[in-house]
Amino acid sequence: MRLLLALTALLPLVAAVFKDEAYNIDYHHALLGLPQPKNTFFHPPNPASKASLIYTLSEKAIIGAVNPKDGAVVWRQRLDAATNASSALLREGEGVDIVASATDAEIAVWAAKDGRLVWREAFKETGNAIGLRFLEKDVVVLYKGASPVVQRRDGSTGAVLWEFSDASGDTPYEIVVSGSTVHIISLHSKMLGGLNIKVTDIDGVSGKKTSEHMLSSDSEVKSAEDIIFVGGHPTPIVAWSDKAFSVLKINVLGTKSISSFPIAKSDKVESIFLHAPSRLNSLSHFLVHYQTPDSHWAEVYHIDVAKFTISKAYDLPKLAGKGSFAASTSDAQVFFTRVAKGACTVTASQSHGIVERYLLKTFAPGVSGDVDPLHAISEVLPRHGGRPAVRVAVLLSTGDWALILNGETAWSRPEALTLASTAVFAELPQGERLARELAIEEHASVSHAYIHRVKRHIKDLERLPEWIKAQPERILAGFTGTDRGTGVATSADKFGFHKLVVLATRNGRLIAIDTASGGQVAWNVRIPDYTETAEWQVPTLRACSNGVIRVKNPGGHWVFETTSGKMLRKGTDEAKTQTGTVIEYDLADGQVKGFVSGQKSSPLWTFTPKKGEEIRSLSPRSLDDPVASIGTVLGDRNVLYKYLNPNLVLVTAVSNKTSVASVYLLDSVSGNVLYEASHASVDTTRPIASIVSENWLSYSFTAKSGVASPARGYHLIMASLLESSLPNDRGSLGAATNYSTLQPSGGEMSLPHVVSQSYQIGEEISHMAVSQTRQGITTRMLLVTLPETDSIVGIPINWLDPRRPVGRDPTPDEQAEGLMRYGPMLPFSPQWYLNHKREVVGIEKIITSPAILESTSLVFAYGLDVFGTRITPSFSFDVLGKDFNKLQMLATVAVLFVGCLFVAPWVARKQINTRWTM
Repeated sequence: MRLLLALTALLPLVAAVFKDEAYNIDYHHALLGLPQPKNTFFHPPNPASKASLIYTLSEKAIIGAVNPKDGAVVWRQRLDAATNASSALLREGEGVDIVASATDAEIAVWAAKDGRLVWREAFKETGNAIGLRFLEKDVVVLYKGASPVVQRRDGSTGAVLWEFSDASGDTPYEIVVSGSTVHIISLHSKMLGGLNIKVTDIDGVSGKKTSEHMLSSDSEVKSAEDIIFVGGHPTPIVAWSDKAFSVLKINVLGTKSISSFPIAKSDKVESIFLHAPSRLNSLSHFLVHYQTPDSHWAEVYHIDVAKFTISKAYDLPKLAGKGSFAASTSDAQVFFTRVAKGACTVTASQSHGIVERYLLKTFAPGVSGDVDPLHAISEVLPRHGGRPAVRVAVLLSTGDWALILNGETAWSRPEALTLASTAVFAELPQGERLARELAIEEHASVSHAYIHRVKRHIKDLERLPEWIKAQPERILAGFTGTDRGTGVATSADKFGFHKLVVLATRNGRLIAIDTASGGQVAWNVRIPDYTETAEWQVPTLRACSNGVIRVKNPGGHWVFETTSGKMLRKGTDEAKTQTGTVIEYDLADGQVKGFVSGQKSSPLWTFTPKKGEEIRSLSPRSLDDPVASIGTVLGDRNVLYKYLNPNLVLVTAVSNKTSVASVYLLDSVSGNVLYEASHASVDTTRPIASIVSENWLSYSFTAKSGVASPARGYHLIMASLLESSLPNDRGSLGAATNYSTLQPSGGEMSLPHVVSQSYQIGEEISHMAVSQTRQGITTRMLLVTLPETDSIVGIPINWLDPRRPVGRDPTPDEQAEGLMRYGPMLPFSPQWYLNHKREVVGIEKIITSPAILESTSLVFAYGLDVFGTRITPSFSFDVLGKDFNKLQMLATVAVLFVGCLFVAPWVARKQINTRWTM
């Protein structure tokens, strides 16, 4: 009972943020990932709806629905069973309120309106799902296995209505539905090389094979990549070409005739795309898009549904640069939308006349340099007697997904952030610029310094009108405690809250996020020399105090301006003069090796884990980890001295055979093992997060269920490093005046005294980080990611103190230290959740940065989603909060002042009267 009362009393003392700061000091980008062309479409959430949502299955295996009005995510679901997102499928059906997805391990049906799971079916025996279509209100699935199987499943329950097995030995490729017929497209190998396309027709009602025929394609098709397109409604087709793109061949499914169309040899075509309508009542028209390295054009074809012949209708002119096309249907009419640099045009499929044309100024805010449209989807709604409404969702080469509404960019989503692999906080160089100006004046003559100062002041006057205009709003915000509409306090720059987070992505982009403007993208630039090859490596980032970002990888070294993203120069990697020996370490061949910088071939030390163990991760202590106190003051005023070593690195190793996880604390200079611990019955397939900071380390793991522990659980370990177990004792180094880890005094290595404790938690931890403050005075907070609930939790360190008394209540001295009775269970308080009610999905890393205020630490998390906030682990002890009533304070001062004006004469008169009456 006492323990519960103590925990309840301490809860308000560890609140992450105040209630009025929630959703104000933080920001969140709910992302999906780069949308895949084959799995992105406009579709109404239910048959009665006239409005459409944008559905997509991204490269991150995320299914989502986006509101085309504002770009907000309506719902999203993760396909955890997808091992290869590029082969996953998402399909819609006409007259139904569901969408279906298929991966290599399962098929699922989701409610189109809210993403609710209708049913899910996992499969192993039938093989991977490679084809998925709707047949009326049911779904038809093609499985690729030892014996390809086609199943029709009830759209509401998932029950198998019929099943067809193909024992021919041909390789299945795709399925298409036409009316009540299911066409199976397979590839038949020829003895002399090449592949023929085999079409098998199945009755959609009974599942019986009705016909089968071969298409002579072995001279062009050498692999599945040579097939350009399979699908289309109401007349499905299959199209293919040869490796050289010299001829285009098309077959109307259900017939044996093949139409051939030569491709002009004057242009070097590098890719061909075919766009056909997907509605059952649309015209049988389609478009073929040709792309060369520096131009693109298209051809429109018509299908005679009576004769099943294909003819070329007209050409769309060649334009320079990259371009994208999209097909859409309104009633039976088909429209083709073209997006290119500077223009967006809409053409009706019947003739080449342009229905609508728009000039595009920009695709997305903050994007600079060349921007190419990669692929697009469109929705064209004709208006009687007026211009049509045109919506185009286009994926750009920058990784932005933007919607163009009638020629204007309505919104853009920075989906490239899902590709971020490294990030760094960068401070704005405002103070640095003033310091440089003052340095110039300091070293100049009196006259030159005076002239320079006058010029500087005149230049500052250019910002005077803007400053005067902002004063009323700034003063009002200061009194009311509100911001100016950006979610940032008016004094944010003074307190160090205004920083940029610069991220490097795997698609060769540098993206800066402004932490003081609700996480908006400040700029998005391309990294020079980026190539889409496996050899290209994502660079490392370093933010410098002079307002530049240094970007480096094995292919180059570049310097960018922090504020604008402008590339200043290509850097050099000249060797710098070192004042001492720099020792580095790396993981190679299952061992950790330390070596002098630049001499990797000659290791100074080597650490090898126990036999049968493999190293899972390395967690070094941060270079920027200030410590305010070298000891912990006890309740009786004695001191326990901390073991402080800047060269600590925590090595995590696992043995899959014995289910053992081990941690080793190394001195990265000498390679000595300072501490080690092992844990049995560990699920080594799950993440093991770890971190080292100040004089403590922490890690977590998942325990397997067994005889000793029948319940599966999650454990969080905390260990403190002390110089001695005795107060006021510095241990073996107490009398030493100097110490080196390479040459310890007396030939003995100084080991820390370690106090550890274990806690059982309710969820698995995937990643760890620690808060940072300017001087290290503020109590640290352990930041952990909880993937099961898509949350980020900040745990105060005092809750994890391994010195908490076990089996007894704390003494008065221990209570003075803030120690509470140890409990094996550590419940996460709702106040610890930094994301509040938001779902922060797929977080892979958390970085922190100190603000100017000692009480505050900036937090940024990225992975799939992007989330940022600022935390005060010891509360805002160095700044007034928003609840401070400035108006009441001024009113009190004013009343006192007025009172003094009236009271002072009365007091003076009373004193004079008193003297006269004496």
